[in-house]
Amino acid sequence: MRATLRRSCNACAKAKHRCDLRTPHCSRCVKKKFNCIYANEPLTSSPDRNESPPSETSGNGWSAVVNGSEVSAMTFRDGPTTPKISNTSVGLLNPGNVYLDPFDSYPPTRLPRATAQRLIHHLRRKIENSSLAFQDETMNSVVTLAAIEHGKGNVKSSRMHIDGVKRMVDVRGGINEVKSTSPLTARMVSWVSMLVTGAPQFQTQDDFGFGSGIGSIPQWQLAGLDSENMALADLDVDPAMSNIISRLRIIFHEPRFSRLTSTELHDLTCYVSHKLLLLPPLSPANPIRSAISECLRYALALYMLILHGTTYYSHADLASTIMIYLKTHLEALARMNYVHGPLGTWAISMGMVAGVGTKDHQWFMDQARMAKIAFGLQTWEDVLVSLENILWIRTEQPELFRQKWREILKVTT
Repeated sequence: MRATLRRSCNACAKAKHRCDLRTPHCSRCVKKKFNCIYANEPLTSSPDRNESPPSETSGNGWSAVVNGSEVSAMTFRDGPTTPKISNTSVGLLNPGNVYLDPFDSYPPTRLPRATAQRLIHHLRRKIENSSLAFQDETMNSVVTLAAIEHGKGNVKSSRMHIDGVKRMVDVRGGINEVKSTSPLTARMVSWVSMLVTGAPQFQTQDDFGFGSGIGSIPQWQLAGLDSENMALADLDVDPAMSNIISRLRIIFHEPRFSRLTSTELHDLTCYVSHKLLLLPPLSPANPIRSAISECLRYALALYMLILHGTTYYSHADLASTIMIYLKTHLEALARMNYVHGPLGTWAISMGMVAGVGTKDHQWFMDQARMAKIAFGLQTWEDVLVSLENILWIRTEQPELFRQKWREILKVTT
């Protein structure tokens, strides 16, 4: 394997100067009388003399025209971001363009530089060929770059990659069609797309498995046969939310359903999370029902993320957004003087565990202390009864909840 994928000459690379890739010597080396040595042979010949160089902008920003589309990049502390196409169509960067060398200009990432270089090189090679542009490897590369950009705080660049992979999914017939042939690719694309944008990017199938969206697992469909008997009888909940919580109560509480593999748990979490976050706004005509349903909605979304854990990419940003909504609706119930011990204990518990290490954690801890007094909670067993009254699965995660409640209850056993 070559030691580097860099195309600029050694002198320009060392000076961090843009190389025009002229052969046998670039213009800068000729002017400076340097020895012009290329680590890799330039992919194209010298640029046409009539072609004007990119205009300089303030600072280190730059702009150029690629394939007839204006490309611009904003300069951050760590350097320029991935180019952004100014028109609405999909612009494919010409890999032979002498002014664009991503291996020199791409900002540092959490991945090793060589890995990032291989990703970009692989992606550019793929999109040159229309027959390869929609392959699994290309989609994997695009969504990985979206995660890299998001991790660096380059939200616009990350969103550009997500929009691109969504178009690829559409061309292939939808996310469910992709999953039928490439389940790993479909899982990564749908999950990472939601995490880096903070919202679902694909629709879900219905409860019976119809549609081109994200599909459920067989246990979800089987749970629908008896879901009415598992509804929260003492809570006035929106029917759509009641359907979701009832099916999960069957899956988590009945032994024949609760033995989920890690893959099934991921698919269930992805499906339920999308379904929850895609629910339409509730009618303000019944504010108590609306607030109860929304508390269940956002607390359940947090619970699914807790059970799932970190896969592919951190869900911390998404969880932080969900916690804000959960706080809002818990406060709304408090203003209406609505009291329901199990619901309050359960929802507060989800926020308390999901919020560890965040600015919202202390708020949920304070709410738990008030719940301890209001609901007469004295032991972990008292808390567990409330949790099981709403929704609970006995896995390794209970220890996370037990530890936080022990801090509140001040017990040692």
